[in-house]
Amino acid sequence: MNLKEAIIARHSVRQYLDKTIEPEKVAVLKENIERINSESGLNVQLVLEEPRSFSAGLLKYGTFSGVRNYLVMAGRKGEDVSEAVGYYGEELVLLAQTLGLNTCWVGLTYKKIPGTYVLKPGEKIHCVIALGYGVNGGVQHPLRPRERFYEAETPVPDWFLAGIDAVVLAPTAVNQQRVKFILNPNNIVEAKGLRSLIGYVRMDLGIAKYHFEIGAAPAVFTWK
Repeated sequence: MNLKEAIIARHSVRQYLDKTIEPEKVAVLKENIERINSESGLNVQLVLEEPRSFSAGLLKYGTFSGVRNYLVMAGRKGEDVSEAVGYYGEELVLLAQTLGLNTCWVGLTYKKIPGTYVLKPGEKIHCVIALGYGVNGGVQHPLRPRERFYEAETPVPDWFLAGIDAVVLAPTAVNQQRVKFILNPNNIVEAKGLRSLIGYVRMDLGIAKYHFEIGAAPAVFTWK
């Protein structure tokens, strides 16, 4: 499965099987986490076989069960870090999909278990990503029309529309999808997060930008 296929196949999954992630898949995830931390300055950590963070009794958006593995998306405090959390977190989500694993972005409905992660001074956990073998592959949320997600004053090339189609499939906080992409002359693309009372807009924007890059490839463009 390539990344474009992973975008189509990926759905949020909240119920997981009692099945251990194979060592070779763990090794691939850890290798990429190490690279991402080096590139981004984030402090992403993989937690394995730890069921307490999603134990029963939590107030949840959606009902989680069987979650024993998750990614801790940690980094510096500040809203400016959120976009990187979304961008690189979605890179790991799609990587997991290519490995045959399922995932779900989780903003608030988890417990922070001391000793399962290490934060540096000035860092915080921005969110976590549930990870493992789903009871099923999840279901596709209703798709909004692509026209909602972009603006353009000039004729829109196929590569841009392919990028937008990938954005339509991007996960966002409570499926709000408050993002917009603007095509400027000379293949310059501006990505904007729109106002939301729920929050998570910058994180959602990072997720959407990663999807756009995958969908638009191999076209060459520049982010404004």
